[in-house]
Amino acid sequence: MKKYVMDILIIMIGSLLFALAVNLFVIPNDLGEGGVTGITIIAYYLFGWSPSIVSFVLNVALLVVGYKFLNRQTTIYTIIAVTFHSLFLHLTETWSISSNEIIVNAIFGGVFAGVGIGLIIRVGGTTAGSTILARITNKYLGWSISYGLLFFDLIVAFSSYFIIGTEALLLTIIMLYVGTKVMEFVIEGVNPKKAVTIISKKPEDIAGHVSAFMNRGVTVLSGHGYYTKEQKEILYIVISKQEVVKLKKIVKEIDKDAFIAIHDVRDVFGHGFIELSKS
Repeated sequence: MKKYVMDILIIMIGSLLFALAVNLFVIPNDLGEGGVTGITIIAYYLFGWSPSIVSFVLNVALLVVGYKFLNRQTTIYTIIAVTFHSLFLHLTETWSISSNEIIVNAIFGGVFAGVGIGLIIRVGGTTAGSTILARITNKYLGWSISYGLLFFDLIVAFSSYFIIGTEALLLTIIMLYVGTKVMEFVIEGVNPKKAVTIISKKPEDIAGHVSAFMNRGVTVLSGHGYYTKEQKEILYIVISKQEVVKLKKIVKEIDKDAFIAIHDVRDVFGHGFIELSKS
């Protein structure tokens, strides 16, 4: 129960930040947006329709169509997020800030939207709309949610060109990109690490040096070359970004012909990193 209360609180905060992005930075500067929010803003510019009402109606309609792609908890969290987002859009529609620097407004619009949507997605909810489409592409195409969302958002943003003009469209694209990077940071965590796979003729020597001089654990996997069928010991090591140079130096000194593949990983838990119980 405590976890659900905390999740709902985070969804409320995320919904508020997303609403503030629209009312403080987007609409006052005649910028566009992506997804359902972008459509509601276009409707506001053309007909003066309330973004809160249009957003709620469109999101509910898309949720009805796409609920089968969400599990029960995600569906409940999405209903909560959509409701609070529309409510906060209404409550903050008269709020404003004093800033005439449109590029600053575009950047902070992206930051607020990215943090807001990221918080909602991180606890397992969505903002409906294009987020549902992004989850579908994540499930069936393997796209990251943040970039799937950017793809669908850009489609809507470009459609606003004839209303907001070239300069505002370009600033909107900058805002969406900033929002995507911020959202990715919020969703995927603040604990980026590097996973390194090493194939060498001297795996024991490399593993020994890594353990002794870097104080890092080494996992040894068994494998073989497809063509040669030769058995090999494959080393798998997780390190920080700052340790990559040191590891490469160790491998180079022991076996300059070694094969090294370095991968980005996030949210690493376990001995030597963050304890899983504290995550």
